[in-house]
Amino acid sequence: MRSSTIRAWSWVHTWSSLVSTVFLLMLCITGLPLVFSHEIDHWLLDEAWAPSNPAGDRLDLDQVLDVALSRHPGEVPAFMSFDTDRPVVNVTSRAPDAPAGAYTFQPIDQTSGEAAPPVAGHPVMEFILQLHTDLFLGLPGMLFLGLMGLMLVAAVVSGVVLYAPFMRRLPFGTVRQTRSARTRWLDWHNLAGIVTVAWVLVVGGTGVVNTLAVPIIAHWKDTALADLAAAYDAPVALNERASLDAAVNLAKAALPGRQLQFVAFPGSDYSTDNHYAVFFHGDTPLTAHLTTPALIDARTGELAAVAPMPWYVKALSLSQPLHFGDYGGLGLKIVWAILDVITIVILISGIYLWLARRRRAS
Repeated sequence: MRSSTIRAWSWVHTWSSLVSTVFLLMLCITGLPLVFSHEIDHWLLDEAWAPSNPAGDRLDLDQVLDVALSRHPGEVPAFMSFDTDRPVVNVTSRAPDAPAGAYTFQPIDQTSGEAAPPVAGHPVMEFILQLHTDLFLGLPGMLFLGLMGLMLVAAVVSGVVLYAPFMRRLPFGTVRQTRSARTRWLDWHNLAGIVTVAWVLVVGGTGVVNTLAVPIIAHWKDTALADLAAAYDAPVALNERASLDAAVNLAKAALPGRQLQFVAFPGSDYSTDNHYAVFFHGDTPLTAHLTTPALIDARTGELAAVAPMPWYVKALSLSQPLHFGDYGGLGLKIVWAILDVITIVILISGIYLWLARRRRAS
């Protein structure tokens, strides 16, 4: 490789790393507890609970919805989800004039209509998640962190390109223990970087995809659901909607053998202004993250469409659990955490090497 080419790649590696390092450190540090978010939430929020009337009949979904909305008059439903291990239905609603992201979340005991303890994340974990996701800035914060993720990819690729000429006179993995501290740190930095390169590219790449969740879902709505959205001139009013319970049962018949995941109400992010979107997923480790919605006309209660997700939405669905190692149980999460810690060392050592180089040059 020519010296000019090496200098060019070195410039890319140095500045893509420096520009993004502070934010990448934040992402790695906040990502460490998020890898174990399920376990931490279970530990912090585990609360013994039993349904009020386990032997009795369960409320249908229309009754559950009525109970939820009666406690918050004026709000409109946005989502409904279902606990898998207890008879609890979670209703998410919002006031029509509420700011973006402001929702009311109500877990409701389906055997009685009483409030149930939530299984949502602990407030500390929710704070860490939002910081990790968008810096509390919404979509602009997500897109900014996506740009930092692209900087990470550029730093990793340029580092791999530079590793071969740097190590051409040394055996792979050499750490020159008898040399100066800066040289030892450089060798450890290079070794750790080349060992973790595949993992960093996977986590960085999936992180970039995750930051595009809002425009990806918006594009899906504007394309796959465009014909359905154009079927009516005005959104369906709350008092004009067909039975939710009947809509969910019709969707189950249209997608047999799948697991009910959640319902998106008319006007929410995952549906049109005139349809219930009833989402289902598979029951294997892979298909559990792939959803398919059945769209039910909220005026007539009839099946409007079954809309399999396009490839870009599937990529988003698969990237989210892969980003946090949420595929292979606790063992994979521990591996993810170890690699995360190594990446933190790489980032800190990179700052140290840059500062040491500047001191030597001055």
